[in-house]
Amino acid sequence: MDNNDVIRKIRYIFDYNDSKMIELFGLADLKVSRSDISNWLKPESDRAFVELTDNKLAVFLNGLIIEKRGEREGPQPVPEDRLNNNIILRKLKIALDLKTDDILKMFILIDKRISENELSAFFRNPKHRKYRVCNDQYLRNFLNSITPVSRQK
Repeated sequence: MDNNDVIRKIRYIFDYNDSKMIELFGLADLKVSRSDISNWLKPESDRAFVELTDNKLAVFLNGLIIEKRGEREGPQPVPEDRLNNNIILRKLKIALDLKTDDILKMFILIDKRISENELSAFFRNPKHRKYRVCNDQYLRNFLNSITPVSRQK
């Protein structure tokens, strides 16, 4: 999934308005404008569309973690310059304080099955022999599984 799709999906899941999105970036020490947010959310066919960089998505996800879990002691985490689906998945897991069982149940709610071993492989160190790349389908299904859970709260 591209970064713009991820941020659009998160905005929809939590029903965030532009002000809330700006606030989340601000929690991770990045000042963005309403027009920045608007341009990132536009469809790719729109001439004003701007591609969201990995670093800015990492900042946003760090802000989401701070919003949902609170600020941690010590220095703020440095946003990654390069993101992949595994890192995005890990950051969302942290932000939502999810355990493996929670994620497995969420997948069941949307009629998707994933084994515990498959899931844990996504969170392993990339150098580990059992590491597995999280493809777009898994990330998309994970994001889809958050929607019913977040709407119940």
